[in-house]
Amino acid sequence: MNVHPCSKSLCHLISLQTQAWAAAMGFAIAGALGLSARLTPRAGSRLSASSSLLLLYLSTSSLLAHAASPRAPSYQSQRTPFSPPTCPVNNSTCPVGSGIRSFHSSPQNWSGNAQFSYHVAASYSAKGHNFNAERNIFTRDVFNPIKSSITDVKKCKNIKNKRKRPKSGQDAFFFSQVGTTQTTAFGVADGVGGWVESGVDPADFSHGLCEYMACAARIWPQGAKTNSLHPKDLLQVGYDEVIADKSIVGGGSTACLAVAEPDGNVEVANLGDSGFMHLGLNAVRHFTHPQTHAFNTPYQLSKTPERMLVQMKVFGGTSALSDLPKESNVTHHRVRHGDVLIFATDGVWDNLSPQDALSIVSRSMVDLGAWVENKGALEVGPELQTLTQAVREGKADTASLQARLAIAIAKEAKETSLNTRRDGPFAKEVQKYYPGENWHGGKPDDIAAVVAVVVENTAS
Repeated sequence: MNVHPCSKSLCHLISLQTQAWAAAMGFAIAGALGLSARLTPRAGSRLSASSSLLLLYLSTSSLLAHAASPRAPSYQSQRTPFSPPTCPVNNSTCPVGSGIRSFHSSPQNWSGNAQFSYHVAASYSAKGHNFNAERNIFTRDVFNPIKSSITDVKKCKNIKNKRKRPKSGQDAFFFSQVGTTQTTAFGVADGVGGWVESGVDPADFSHGLCEYMACAARIWPQGAKTNSLHPKDLLQVGYDEVIADKSIVGGGSTACLAVAEPDGNVEVANLGDSGFMHLGLNAVRHFTHPQTHAFNTPYQLSKTPERMLVQMKVFGGTSALSDLPKESNVTHHRVRHGDVLIFATDGVWDNLSPQDALSIVSRSMVDLGAWVENKGALEVGPELQTLTQAVREGKADTASLQARLAIAIAKEAKETSLNTRRDGPFAKEVQKYYPGENWHGGKPDDIAAVVAVVVENTAS
């Protein structure tokens, strides 16, 4: 993330830019409805007939219901001429606005006893590095019903070899089972690049945060104060451990993470401008609203190095911007068979609009047979378990559906970030509110994308 750990005084001086950024995100979300003239199709893209039908259907019927930050006021209602209708997750059809063609998915039977599994993969690319689809991929380990032999989160983290961290630059990610349960925790963290100017590697903060959260989830309920794990609490544990870890000198990071229950309930906590998308057969169920203090100044966790604290005490000065896990925006979601969850850093969202991400996922899902057309309606394909490699004994590989989706998103974000002729969301907002900057093309940055495909478990 190419932003500075802005001081509170500086943030105050540029706080008027917050309104511009919030409104910009409102227009980006409206673009996913196909109503924004700023969005252009990919040049030279070739789609199968089924893919083209699905993309047309999704671009006209997808409805975004974003959750506004509790601290950042929403300006969308003042800036857009309509209020987007919502699409309840338990509906087989979505309400659409006047003049928009209605499409529907086939009805799905809902049962309070349904159990789901989350098949997770991550793809990434560091700024300045070439994207390698075969190497830049991680898939989730198989479920282990045995309780972890390590019961201390610090010991768990210290076992992890820093040299074996994914080559994702200052972006980081994690996924882990929660204790010995079928609950899954996963998410991303984006190190604040401005710390480099202070001689601090922000990658240590973001990677350390994710490692601590993965460890805390795996050894749960060891040391837990509640009967269930919530993402905001997991973020707090990770942050507390980073603050106490003397090997992490300083730095800062945003974070977006989830705890996904086997009953289909998913709780998400987002702090900053990393983000989350919930995609279903016939709609974008949710797209997170970023938390920002000002343009390109997101909410962020931070740790100030001791030497800087001493200097500020002696010579004065303002402290680095620092928010707390309790300020993260928490949302709750109900998933169904065939849904796709995307967690990504701003290296993705600054270069891909919601409609771009939707098009990438829908094209892949249809082409691979995960979503199929049946008598004019879209439904989940019968081979979803096979595609996600849910029935295999070992760890899923790069041919799995979730890996292909993660690779497709990260690859497209990487290519767009280096394209000087294709203006991404970040470039469009700079042009709109700061036309004198003459910014064109993508925004090169570290990239990390975590994708989870939801599969309803069948009876043995």
